[in-house]
Amino acid sequence: MRVSNRSEGGRYSRTQGDGTFRRFPRVGWVAAAAALALMAAGCSSSSSSSSSSSTSPSASGSATGSAAIPAVGISSFTVNIAPTMSLFKALAAAGTKGANSLQVGVVLPDTTSSTRWVDFDQPYLKQAFTAAGYTSSEYRIDNAQGSDATQLSDATADINLGAKILIVCPLDGPTGVAIAKLAEQKGVTLIAYDRAIFQGTNTYYVSFDNEHVGELIGQGFNACLQSWGIKNPKVFVLNGGEDTDPNAISFASGYNKVVWGQAAKTVAAGATNSQGATLVGENFAPKWDNTQGGTIFQQEFTAHPQINATIEANDGLANAVITDLKTAGVKPKSVPTTGQDATAQGMAWILQGYQCGSVYKAVYKEAQDSVAIATILLAGKTPPSALLNGTTVDPANSSITEPASLLTPVWVTAANMQSTVVADGFDTASQICTIAGQAACSAAGIH
Repeated sequence: MRVSNRSEGGRYSRTQGDGTFRRFPRVGWVAAAAALALMAAGCSSSSSSSSSSSTSPSASGSATGSAAIPAVGISSFTVNIAPTMSLFKALAAAGTKGANSLQVGVVLPDTTSSTRWVDFDQPYLKQAFTAAGYTSSEYRIDNAQGSDATQLSDATADINLGAKILIVCPLDGPTGVAIAKLAEQKGVTLIAYDRAIFQGTNTYYVSFDNEHVGELIGQGFNACLQSWGIKNPKVFVLNGGEDTDPNAISFASGYNKVVWGQAAKTVAAGATNSQGATLVGENFAPKWDNTQGGTIFQQEFTAHPQINATIEANDGLANAVITDLKTAGVKPKSVPTTGQDATAQGMAWILQGYQCGSVYKAVYKEAQDSVAIATILLAGKTPPSALLNGTTVDPANSSITEPASLLTPVWVTAANMQSTVVADGFDTASQICTIAGQAACSAAGIH
């Protein structure tokens, strides 16, 4: 399902729990694997249509009867999953037509790049499917364990078992493309989960609005300059892996727009703004490598000791910078840092006065959103604009866009930490306070 218009601001939105998406040069291997998978799929007893021209599961003959799409939007999803997702029971029943067989397959990427896939995504997805009325035979959740071959094999198996919808968070670009081509060949609808896949005529995308993530970082940074009383800010910006991850470019475009008035992945040194800040320099950490990021900052700080404010693309890079600053004897609330992913370490640095804040992306929203859209598509209906609220743009070819559901992230500081990440159970008070110390937690009301 391609559309030709750009999303607002020409942004594309792709994200993952650690703010990264690493690509690897394995196109040749994946292409060969895809060909073998296609041959295997063609010889299977799959009930999926083999037509690549279908635009929804209804093409295979599903009837929806009188089941209506619930009046649900991206703001409807809360950590209490059952009340919202139970509204989809009638639609799920209409889409599955009572067939107690696989209808929706989910393939997550690994267990190592982020703990979220095991600790949050899988259980939240399971809860969402169950609350929506799916039986355990009608959906399946697999984890590729970091293997391209396994992820492709899992997707192939789901299609052969009759899945009409695939929800996939690709390990990397080539693997995502291979799965998308397989899905298109077999007439299966694909939902790219958390990381975009720019392939196929019936592909959707569910994630957070990445440029807005960057905007929140920029706004939080500006507020921190004021509240920490930073005079004549001399700023260094440490971006994420712009060499491998288009998300990093979206993040940078967001905070550079807010701070420097330039929606660009890199701003030239010497730029100034109305707050009296001056950009000393901007660089990126290759492949989101925190160690390299720390080295880059240390070299910059040595060459420009006047740096007294920094912007980082995620908590891992902020942690690397803070470690360098503490080694240099920098005191709390004297050199701002920023981040995203709402890690327990990031929360602790916020409470201790070394980090201004972090962007929190609630996984339970993403899980419910994906299951809701999958259910609507399975029933042969069109997702409403309250859910499908944007588009994502292929960074390699701006003429290629896909329908997207872009969720809203939250900027977390000491003031709202308890009511967001702690209340949601994303980071427990025990995890945060073990790092930050009980005194810091008590002062912020973390319990």
